[in-house]
Amino acid sequence: MIILPAIDILGGKPVRLKKGDYGKASQVASSVLETAKAFEQDGASFLHMVDLDGAKAGHPVNHELVLQTIEALDIPVEIGGGIRNAEQARMYLDGGAARVILSTAALEQPQLIGALAKEYPGKIAAGLDCENGRVKVNGWLEDGGTSIEEAITAMEQIGIDTIIVTDISKDGMLEGPSFELYEKLAPQTKCKIIASGGISKLDDLIRLAKSKTAAGAICGKAIYSGNVDLKEAIQALKQLDNASQAEESIQNKAAVPFDSKGEGTC
Repeated sequence: MIILPAIDILGGKPVRLKKGDYGKASQVASSVLETAKAFEQDGASFLHMVDLDGAKAGHPVNHELVLQTIEALDIPVEIGGGIRNAEQARMYLDGGAARVILSTAALEQPQLIGALAKEYPGKIAAGLDCENGRVKVNGWLEDGGTSIEEAITAMEQIGIDTIIVTDISKDGMLEGPSFELYEKLAPQTKCKIIASGGISKLDDLIRLAKSKTAAGAICGKAIYSGNVDLKEAIQALKQLDNASQAEESIQNKAAVPFDSKGEGTC
């Protein structure tokens, strides 16, 4: 499991919200670009960015800043927020984004996200933000008319392979992620799930990684508050992954059948 440090942009500045409430936004750093560079220097292998102004407006607003940041980094960047049509998605992808996230458009225009997924394999993700099991759209301000389970099934059927699942009730609260939600959803889909919302400490990341219910975890406020040291957390998860691979290797060797001479067969 990888950590995706998050930069949410409002008014051109990196901020964090509480439970998706724009009225409770707090600036967490002075510069989007400098914050992104710091995450890269700490060893991040993927960066998560959201244009909050765009999510609310229904079209990209901070796109120039996002593209400038992508250009300045050597690590892949995914971007979401206000992407509602193919032209907007292509603007980011042609500008160097490794992945674009469609949230409201994923539900309201499934044919669009399906077509983009075929045009850009592996570069289109669905962002499903839920509260009490219901998906929310338009900057988390409206009900999306479906449950999180139904939405994931629909996305998988149209060819999406990566889904970012955010529990809005946990977002920005530093109370721990919704472990139960990811444990319930992971067995229901072949899509890679990226967990988002609520990470409060290193132990949360380790527990999530050990559960093997998520391919990645988005971490924002816990890093900005100092609760999570990004460099330390990345190293801890790498060690955990190496230990898990070593254990699987041992188990695979133990499972090799032997002939009467004690030699492995295949």
